[in-house]
Amino acid sequence: QVQLVESGGVLVQAGGSLRLSCTASGRTFRSYAMGWFRQAPGKERDFVAGVTYSGSSTYYADSVKGRFTISRDNAKNAVYLQMNSLKPEDTAVYYCAQRPGRWASPVVAATGYEYWGQGTQVIVSS
Repeated sequence: QVQLVESGGVLVQAGGSLRLSCTASGRTFRSYAMGWFRQAPGKERDFVAGVTYSGSSTYYADSVKGRFTISRDNAKNAVYLQMNSLKPEDTAVYYCAQRPGRWASPVVAATGYEYWGQGTQVIVSS
């Protein structure tokens, strides 16, 4: 059984930076693409960023492009989301997720992910 555990969510002022971490266990981490999603109260869960199994390619939502960076360390079974220039509209619960199927690329749809973490809350104050 795959387990994903996020950490790093806190209250931060607008303009600040934060790094979220997600550690995985349960199957060969380096074979699976990973994604970060976020969900604000009353809204759908939206794609934020994705990274291929090797880390060689990354993908971003337009709303975070140039501010957020996704990366992974396959030796540590971990994926990260570096968030800079944070805005109040970035406030949400952030989730990491793992794609099914070895070697598959990240996708935008939340339904394309098989396993999810419990989420970590990020609050950006103005």
